[in-house]
Amino acid sequence: MKYIGIITAENDEYEAIRKILDEEAEIQTINGTEVLIGKIQTKDCIIALSGVGKVNVARMTQLLLDNFDIEYIINVGISCSLTFDLNIGDIVIGKTVVQHDFDITAFGHSKGFIPQIGNEVDSDFDLVNSFEKALGNSEKRLYNIKTGIVATGDIFVTEIAMQNKISAKFRADCADMEGAAIAQVCKLNNIPFIIIKSISNSSNGKNLIDYRQNLKLASKRIANVIREFFIRERELDEIEKLENEE
Repeated sequence: MKYIGIITAENDEYEAIRKILDEEAEIQTINGTEVLIGKIQTKDCIIALSGVGKVNVARMTQLLLDNFDIEYIINVGISCSLTFDLNIGDIVIGKTVVQHDFDITAFGHSKGFIPQIGNEVDSDFDLVNSFEKALGNSEKRLYNIKTGIVATGDIFVTEIAMQNKISAKFRADCADMEGAAIAQVCKLNNIPFIIIKSISNSSNGKNLIDYRQNLKLASKRIANVIREFFIRERELDEIEKLENEE
């Protein structure tokens, strides 16, 4: 059976995704790690809580790929805004991801360059397109949706100077601590992926406070986005089924 892997780093994100499952999930333990197996709309999904940081999320990604038949991976979670046009609760569809803290410039490479990977990794084109169409540009939305660049590093960005540096160097829209690590593992395994982030804070000198206050809001919003995506996928499946019956 094909599964869609959904990886979260924080417990609030994990619980928000758990609430949109359409039935009671099965808990399965893999190498001492629990994952949830259930359906969102008509899609069989595995929900995994990785923990924060690149190593944790890379381990979880490979764990899913080694033990299940994964169709594609979705990484959902919160992030720090790096631009003035992204506010708390806004959504970033990560078309491209980079590792802003990977540095082998001493060997003549540019900042962020990773051997066997390159300077950046692109999310699956079809998944990006599907999310853009599913979310659209409804005037009723209370938040903005932007397709852009996610910069990943094992750093909780707190300083405005660091924000400006990452933004200028990588043209990034938001910063997280997981997305590009998932991208790297998926690329090496030839598995499609997409990174979806909700803004919880910005580098304004009080972003730790912002993060704590807005974590639940951002987590709930990202879960709603995922639900909208799967609703559209179900509708497309139903249309395809009707066309095949004609």
